Amino acid sequence: MTHPGEQHKNGIGRKLNWLRAGVLGANDGIVSTAGVVIGVAGAAPGNVLAIATAGIAALVAGAFSMAGGEYVSVSTQRDTEKALIAKEVQELAEQPDEELLELAGFYRDRGLSAGLAQQVAEELTAHDALAAHAEVELGIDHQDFTNPWVAAFSSFVSFAVGAAIPLVMILLPLGEHRVWAAAVAVVLGLILTGWVSAALGDAPRGRAILRNVLMGSLTMAATYLIGTLFGVAIA
Repeated sequence: MTHPGEQHKNGIGRKLNWLRAGVLGANDGIVSTAGVVIGVAGAAPGNVLAIATAGIAALVAGAFSMAGGEYVSVSTQRDTEKALIAKEVQELAEQPDEELLELAGFYRDRGLSAGLAQQVAEELTAHDALAAHAEVELGIDHQDFTNPWVAAFSSFVSFAVGAAIPLVMILLPLGEHRVWAAAVAVVLGLILTGWVSAALGDAPRGRAILRNVLMGSLTMAATYLIGTLFGVAIA
């Protein structure tokens, strides 16, 4: 049986993973959409309709792509977890003695003496054999599988929110300054997502922020240059 304290830690860890995934989704939305709208603005700086169309298309396509990818990934993980649990149920039914010895072996590997490991295995098996094996052997909570729909929705929303930052800024009536306004907003957004992702992973904040801003800035510079070159060629 999973200890209540371990369940609490697992719950917190799962929420942190979801939050981290949301932050990364927002980061992707910021960078990819900024690259599109700034590239189009470089090619056609006065064509607000073209910029808006490209930006909205990038937001929608990116959000659905993120959601679809997350749904497929988490669905595969969920199916794998269910298959492993089903196999464990079968093994417990067909060879309970071998499974008991296996469970005791896991606890010996964790540092318990042979006698204590056997006692712990017997008591956990008597209480809930499946939960004990799922936790120790598989690292799965058999009563709390990951939900692919939640993952997909979270990815969709986080990407869309991030993508809205450069899209909204570049559509403001700022004339020739619209690209700079979008770029500044993007950099501020990347500073925030870099800081949050580093804080969630307890990593150095400055390095994460620098990487984030650098990659985002390079993306914007590259797409703006490409847009400018194509704009000149078309003109």
